[in-house]
Amino acid sequence: MTHRIIILASGAGTLAQAIFDARDLDVEIAAVISDQPTAGVLARAHSAGIPTEVIRLGSSREEWNTQIVERVCAYNPDLVVSAGFMRILPPEFVNRFPTINSHPALLPDFPGAHAVRDALDAGVSVTGTTVHWVDDGVDTGPIITQMEVPVLPSDDEASLHERIKKVERGLIVATIALILPTLERHV
Repeated sequence: MTHRIIILASGAGTLAQAIFDARDLDVEIAAVISDQPTAGVLARAHSAGIPTEVIRLGSSREEWNTQIVERVCAYNPDLVVSAGFMRILPPEFVNRFPTINSHPALLPDFPGAHAVRDALDAGVSVTGTTVHWVDDGVDTGPIITQMEVPVLPSDDEASLHERIKKVERGLIVATIALILPTLERHV
């Protein structure tokens, strides 16, 4: 049974590309939505023949909240995947659409936008990546899956983040495959 998913992304789109390339996932990617009109993920989606939309955050956060709920609703997704989407989703969004997020740390440690830097600053020997359900907090939703990544003595923020991203790409695909059978299918 094919499930419809929406991917939300703000950046280069390496996580989204892993989902595009995952031949074992029985999904239809209905659209990729970004808040950044120059995000690399939009070109990746276009190359893959996937529809794209940009919903910019303008002067009104309330207007953006309404727009993102309305636009995602139009696609009737079974699952929304936040793959490097750097916006907090409003409660009315996360209460309506099952949404997962990939985060570059072992939550509940190091939530927020600077998780890799925060892990290095804390001097941990192991960090990793987490896929979790999105709630209306910042990286506070229930954890679905996690994988550890060792912190090497030579690591800086860029090298550690790149190693985490490699693990993250596989984990997001495996997690989607894990949860698809539990989702209600919309017709």
